[in-house]
Amino acid sequence: MTRIITALSEISAQYDALFVDLWGCVHDGVKALPEAVAALQAYRARGGVVVLVTNSPRARRGVEKQLVIFGVPEDAWDTIATSGDSARSAMFQGAVGQKVFFIGESRDTAFFEPLKVLEHPLHVEAVPLEEAEGIVCTGPFDPFADPSVLRPELLYAKQKGLKLLCANPDIVVDRGESREWCAGAVARLYTEMGGESLYFGKPHPPIYDLARLRLAALGRDVPKERILCIGDGIATDILGAVGEDYDSLFITGGLAAAETRTVTQPEETALNAFLDKEKTQPTHAIGKLR
Repeated sequence: MTRIITALSEISAQYDALFVDLWGCVHDGVKALPEAVAALQAYRARGGVVVLVTNSPRARRGVEKQLVIFGVPEDAWDTIATSGDSARSAMFQGAVGQKVFFIGESRDTAFFEPLKVLEHPLHVEAVPLEEAEGIVCTGPFDPFADPSVLRPELLYAKQKGLKLLCANPDIVVDRGESREWCAGAVARLYTEMGGESLYFGKPHPPIYDLARLRLAALGRDVPKERILCIGDGIATDILGAVGEDYDSLFITGGLAAAETRTVTQPEETALNAFLDKEKTQPTHAIGKLR
């Protein structure tokens, strides 16, 4: 049974490290969430380690710059693992070929910058769909347009047998008061059409492998039972934690605020009905990270 708590401090002593989602938990896509920042600062002050684990298609360096813009202070976290870094590593090792059709916004073309940690990265170039050996998707061309507008391109790609590398498994994200489609929505559509999609972010194992590597690089050997995953995505953050056998803290006031009837805290009956529907059981739940 999921336990509803009122503050991270109620359970934080049980854990030596946190794997924390960013969007909807630490910031809203526009600005930092002050209570969440304060909770993470307090946790670190007591000796805990905070690994930000995000489905952002950006490299760690790009996320660090974004956090500065949003006003998330450096003393609220220790290191970052991104779906983008995990997916880029696979891309430069040839997961979808050398010539790829790129689906995404122009601001995400940095995805193709060389990954220096690999000894012999493949030279990958973006080409027209007709010349492509695979697809790389960091998100829709237009995040506000229904992904179905891409159906003609995806149908052609499926007929060619192209694999789609998904840099962000999230389906939607809330930027302030606006909801945007993510790469996961495109990959889901492609899979439904019979195509093959490759995932590297939550809830899939590669990003958790990367998060553990980031933790080890800090000199911290933390057993699995002493790690808590925090996030607002029931099908990404929480499903991934369950799959990796980590404890989890579900932030109900994010993507599932309406379903869980969260204003300050989730309504218990609504929360249980939502979790029964999703067939996923987080360890703990709270309205907002605080």
